[in-house]
Amino acid sequence: MAAREPEEAHRLWTERFKAGDLEGLLALYEPNATLMHQPGQAESGTAAIREALSGLLGLKPTFDMFETKPAIRSGDLALLHSSWTLSGTGPDGSPINLSGTTADVVRRQSDGTWLVAIDNPWGTG
Repeated sequence: MAAREPEEAHRLWTERFKAGDLEGLLALYEPNATLMHQPGQAESGTAAIREALSGLLGLKPTFDMFETKPAIRSGDLALLHSSWTLSGTGPDGSPINLSGTTADVVRRQSDGTWLVAIDNPWGTG
């Protein structure tokens, strides 16, 4: 299933992340998309995003995305904002508790679906 409206991208991302569906997550991104994996650390392209998301999924985290705001649209682009929380266990056994508000850009594709072009879970550069 693909996002038919911009806001659906966050719902689908959350469902696939919770299910541990790496391939399903990757299908939500444009081939040359950019992911701000950590503040100040951008990863571009499918291979880099696969590696970053695989690492996150490896934490077996508890994840939730909420307070999805209406998309801000401009033609075939839309800016999405949602709050999120993630809890898990690091490789060293220490607890990880993260939260933030996304600033993501999705782009309408020629088939009418929306894919992630820029995924910035930290909301700032």
